[in-house]
Amino acid sequence: MNTSNNKNRVSKIFLIGFMGSGKTSLGKKLAKKLNVSFLDLDQLIENQEYCSITTIFNTKGEDYFRALETAVLKDIIDKNEHFVLSLGGGTPCFNNNMEIINQSGISIYLKYNAGILTSRLLGVKQTRPLIAGKNKEELNRFVVDLLTQREFFYHQSKFVVETNHITLSDIIKLI
Repeated sequence: MNTSNNKNRVSKIFLIGFMGSGKTSLGKKLAKKLNVSFLDLDQLIENQEYCSITTIFNTKGEDYFRALETAVLKDIIDKNEHFVLSLGGGTPCFNNNMEIINQSGISIYLKYNAGILTSRLLGVKQTRPLIAGKNKEELNRFVVDLLTQREFFYHQSKFVVETNHITLSDIIKLI
């Protein structure tokens, strides 16, 4: 595969989806396959602020975080020609971010139903502050409610991948 041709075709890829949808895992594999940089928006924000997303929310509030998130998103878009970017689950839902994303590159929504997301999150809930301490029923209700709110934005993606087993080759075929 010719790398330079790949980069000319690939440009900017934005992976969108609820927490637990595999944006980071798939993003890393996709970036490697396409020979472009993988970036994680939440990680970049944490590196810039020298603290966790949870700490930012708790000390400076959601409005500060969402403004920062949009600023970092725009900075990534402006300073990088080719990449795969994993977005935070809420990123598309604020500050016209979905419009910015779609004007800048290829957006792909990794769609799972609430039941599958709940199952995937049960094993990692202690590492995710928004869901830590929730039992299975509370977690499922949380996922259903938040997913319902966010899907309006997620469905504005250029591509929606609806499958229980999203593969790297499926994503590459879309692109």
